[in-house]
Amino acid sequence: MSDNLTETAPLLVFGAHPDDIEFGCGGIVAQEARTGRPVHVIVCSRGEASTVGTPAIREAESRNAATILGANLEFVELDGDARLRSSAEHTITLARAIRRIRPGVVLAPSLSENQHPDHAQLGRLVRDAARLARFGGISELKALPPHSIRSVFYYALSLEAEPRDLSPILYDVSDSLAAWVAAMEAHASQVQAKPYVEMQLTRARLHGLSAGIGHAIALFPADPIVVNRLEPIATGARCF
Repeated sequence: MSDNLTETAPLLVFGAHPDDIEFGCGGIVAQEARTGRPVHVIVCSRGEASTVGTPAIREAESRNAATILGANLEFVELDGDARLRSSAEHTITLARAIRRIRPGVVLAPSLSENQHPDHAQLGRLVRDAARLARFGGISELKALPPHSIRSVFYYALSLEAEPRDLSPILYDVSDSLAAWVAAMEAHASQVQAKPYVEMQLTRARLHGLSAGIGHAIALFPADPIVVNRLEPIATGARCF
């Protein structure tokens, strides 16, 4: 299995489309990168079905945004925008990336159904891939040693995509706001079409207000969080 995971183990973030990571959790990526943690982002399409922006434009926007956030970016070819399907082949492809990058924590789109279908589909694939990455007997993965991560967290791209059956962890991104906004604005083809930046900042501001801080992004744990001390989780989001 994997080596002991430290606080500097890479963060690995998956997005179905070129702007998903920036809009959904870009502030977290920026803040983790600022601490010196290696951050890898994997995008699973080039926005081929988008109403605005060509795949080439959207890929270039993603590369610019990743530079702003301080993340390493790669594209993984699956089925293309609006065509993502569940398959053992895709799960193994993502598990191979997890073994290669060896992250401590993985972020993926939420599983809520009321959103772009690619988002929930990718969330399920990543969840399953994180499990397969641990198994030593999968022939397609034997070129890389098995790897166990600490946690999978889901991020949401809209209010509707926030799971109603999971209590969120609120990640304070107040100190990384400028980098987050710049990364979102790097997707010029998209932000000129709809007020995506305002939508994400408003949602983050509401989460922040609920916790008595500036701006926060909600993460939803795929599994119960295990601790052996209460102090790291002593701050609750109750300020009223």
